[in-house]
Parts: sequence; C-alpha cells; structure tokens
Amino acid sequence: MIDAPILITGGAGFIGSNLADRLLSEGHRVRVYDALARDGVERNLRWLQDRHGEQVEVVIGDIRDREKLAGAAADVRAVFHLAAQVAVTTSMLDPRDDFEINILGTLNILEALRARGNATPLIFASTNKVYGDLTDLDFALEGEAYVPTDAAVRAHGIGEARPLDFHTPYGVSKGAADQYVLDYARSFGVPTAVLRMSCIYGRGQMGTEDQGWVAHFLIRALEGKPITLYGDGHQVRDILDVSNAVDAYVQAWRRIGEVGGRAFNLGGGPANAVSLRQLLAHIGDLTGREVDLSFSDWRAGDQRYFVADTRLAERELGLAPKVGWREGVAELARWLAAERRLNAPVGQARAMAS
Repeated sequence: MIDAPILITGGAGFIGSNLADRLLSEGHRVRVYDALARDGVERNLRWLQDRHGEQVEVVIGDIRDREKLAGAAADVRAVFHLAAQVAVTTSMLDPRDDFEINILGTLNILEALRARGNATPLIFASTNKVYGDLTDLDFALEGEAYVPTDAAVRAHGIGEARPLDFHTPYGVSKGAADQYVLDYARSFGVPTAVLRMSCIYGRGQMGTEDQGWVAHFLIRALEGKPITLYGDGHQVRDILDVSNAVDAYVQAWRRIGEVGGRAFNLGGGPANAVSLRQLLAHIGDLTGREVDLSFSDWRAGDQRYFVADTRLAERELGLAPKVGWREGVAELARWLAAERRLNAPVGQARAMAS
C-alpha cells in the first residue's frame, strides 16, 4: 500500500489543509474529503491543488454520507479524521446537527475501517473541551490572567489523567467521538490515536467569533473593527502554532504501533499560555493602535483557564520545540494582512510577560 493515498476528512479546513500540504510535500498522495461547508475552505483547496497538482485528490462529501465516506476510505493507507462541527455556539443552536456530524460521522469512518479489516490507522482530532469547565479548580487573578492555585497544574497544565467531564452539546459530541475512537482500538483492533487540542492558530486560518478566535482577533484589529470579549478577558489558553500541531499528527501516525489506543493533550503548554487581554495587547503593539473592546456575558461551558500538560505528547511522539506565541501571532498577522490585502502596519511587538 506504499502508493495508496492518505485520507484527510476535513482536509480543506484550516488544520486539514496544513496537514495535507505537509504530507504532499513529503511525497505522499493525499485524498481530501470535505463538504466545503465552511467559508474560505475553497481557497485552501485551490491552494493545495496549485501547489501539488494531481498528487491531491478531492472528494466533495459529507461525513454523514456513510456510503460515500466508505468509498473514499476503501483503499487508503491512513486516515486523519478532522471533519467536524467545531463551534460550541452552533451546538447550542442545533444539537442534532452537532450530534450527527461529530458522533455519527466519526462512527461512519470507524465502521468503514473496521469493515476493511486490515488495521488502517486513524488519528482523531479531539478537543480540550472533553475536560469540562474545570470549575473544581481554584484560580487567582494575577495581572491580566487567571492562574491556578494548584502548584502542579500551574507548573505543567492539565494532564491526560484529568477525569472527562462533557459540557455543552459540542463537548458531549466530541467527547463521545473521542471515546468511540479509543474503544475501536480496544474492541476491534483498529489502530487509533486521539489528540485533544487546545487553541490552534496559524497560516491559513480565517477565524470567526465562534471558532478560530486568534485569527478573528487579528482580522478585526487589522480592519480597525471592534472586538467583543465574552467574560472578563482574563481567561487563559495555551495557543499552538499550526506547524507544531501538524508535527504531532504526523508523528502520531508514524508511531501508531507504539501509541495506538491512547489520547494525548496537544497545546502550547505553559510557555505559550496567554490571556485574551494579553493577546489583544500584543495585537495592539503589532498593529500600532489600541484594540476597540466591548464585553458581554460568559458563554456556556467557557473555561476560565485551560493549559495542556504536553509532556506526554512530547515524550511519546517525539515533538520538536514549539513556536513561541508572540512570534507565531506576529507571523499570522503578516499573513492575514497580505492575504486580505490590508494596508494596516504589522510590526514586531515588544516582549510582554505571559
């Protein structure tokens, strides 16, 4: 099967297209399976086709289409399952759609691989939302950011031993899919691995208020438009450049014999932990003007703090050092300004404590 393609569901999306580009650049054939439902993904697809030509095969389809998805998986050597409904807010408006995409769609690809019976690996994109809202942890406000009072959590972040606690329909659907993927390794011998992602950002991201918030903040700031923060803006996330996320996916596939049936937290870790307010201050420095802010109520399931303990993933997957968040955000700002043909200045921001 050395010449067989690699299937990426959601391969025209932000992370999927970056992953496809990496695999194609390494000489693999890639089959992109995508419904093209999200704004901007057609641009990602054209970019892949322009760069890689016939090496990239495109199947326009929905992961809820069991027969079409099984056909797309019939001859592949590996699957990266990234297609999903990705917004908490959307799941609150239409829980059934969220269920069908995230749970049934995942079951469809797992069943397709089980039916093949040849141990085709699957790497699944999960989320840190499987750990719930973390309200049992205590936090202190230090400067512009919440920090845990627990010394171990503060030093390393949230580890994989943390109990699962699904909140919101999105958290439930992604969490259920996460568990299905792990159980298919146990029950049926399908070699699978799960990456529970924090906030990924980087080149190719066209974020919105509901998903892809780092790019959303940058786009609004570059265009001189106001930004609404939900909550107080002190909430902290460990943001990770997409190049590092792609490394993790590729390494999970390459090491599937050693890491099959396991879940790993994937994020920027404590060194890349930043509050929304700190990020916006950095963006203000990059653009040369203060960001226009307004505030609204906290949103359902929002975590005051989430930083991934990435030590297990780094050790087991052999990951390279991470791009620093200041450098990565500055690079994304330059890319967005060029991509959107904006004349807003984008410079190097001063160093600031995170």
